[in-house]
Amino acid sequence: MKIGDRVRFLSDVGGGIVKGFQNNNKVVLVEDEDGFQVPVMASDVVVVTTDDYNIAKVDTMGRNQKNAAKGEEPKTVKGNDTLSAKADEDDSETDLADMDISYKPSPVERPNGDKLSIFLVFVPQEPKQFTTTKFDCYIVNDCNYFISYIYMGKENNSFYVRHMGTVEPNTKVFVEEIEHSMLNDIERVGFQIMAYKQDRPFLLKQPLCVELKIDTTKFFKFHTFRESLFFDEPTLEYAVVKDDILPSQAQLYNVNAGELQKAMMEKNDQPKPARAQKKQNVGHNDIIEVDLHASALLSTTAGMSSGDIKEYQLNVFRQTLNEHLKHKGQKIVFIHGKGEGALRSALLYELKRKYRNCTFQDASFQQYGFGATMVIIH
Repeated sequence: MKIGDRVRFLSDVGGGIVKGFQNNNKVVLVEDEDGFQVPVMASDVVVVTTDDYNIAKVDTMGRNQKNAAKGEEPKTVKGNDTLSAKADEDDSETDLADMDISYKPSPVERPNGDKLSIFLVFVPQEPKQFTTTKFDCYIVNDCNYFISYIYMGKENNSFYVRHMGTVEPNTKVFVEEIEHSMLNDIERVGFQIMAYKQDRPFLLKQPLCVELKIDTTKFFKFHTFRESLFFDEPTLEYAVVKDDILPSQAQLYNVNAGELQKAMMEKNDQPKPARAQKKQNVGHNDIIEVDLHASALLSTTAGMSSGDIKEYQLNVFRQTLNEHLKHKGQKIVFIHGKGEGALRSALLYELKRKYRNCTFQDASFQQYGFGATMVIIH
């Protein structure tokens, strides 16, 4: 028996290809149809001449030579008869559980691990030589799902595949080595992700399509690499998805709130910024109404957290006031809704801290209910 031979199991159904030997050739590593290497006692396998391991024709030459050396009669096989072989006495002393084997058991799930958390992580090979070191790039799967992924780079408006594969639950996989000369190639990367479980029921997860902007200047700064839960070395980590939530747009594209507002207005085919809702040809003493509801400002809130939406609303509030600060006597009604009062509290805080030349009061209950605040510029 040698590496590359086809073998079948004597005490079980199936077989595979011999990939190696252990324990002085007493144990054979057999790769099955699924690609797993299974350790089997050499006395429990036999070389065959066909891929059908259940009705195989057995090549008994090697085993008969071994039996002849022991003074035993050769054994023959007819049709589908099963060979019965006696293991060597010293073979029985080998405990497979104590051996270093390549067989991988089914993944063990961890508590609270059913929310998708996937990270793109960069690890410096030489942390103390940031001007010359190379970086190892990993995809970390910090959840109980198998993750099939396509990791892509972006050139102009088109994507190209950099790496693709599957990551088992709660593991990480190396995807590429990055040199400083390659940093421009990863300024924008994309992911397509499918999540599932094997051999057990699971909650359906939506396929993900995520684009990230990588700040390549951080690769030259030691302090931007932080302690990591996944590596012993300091790392630079980007969340592709965390606890089933996509990164916020501000974090995703690394822009401030003002740039975010401008980008969102340019993106929408029919944007609904607050300025579009002002009354036309108003005088300084006419009332301007600004609806701060997210549905009135944004055509979609996909990928935005509640904090991002609130910051967007506050930015529209600030911009509106700043445009009219020189118009003394101007009245502006901000319609924020009743809700839990978080947005209203944030508006009042801004007015008290930044706009002391403005007074404010509840707007007309008859016209706006409890969900509006009137600001008067002085």
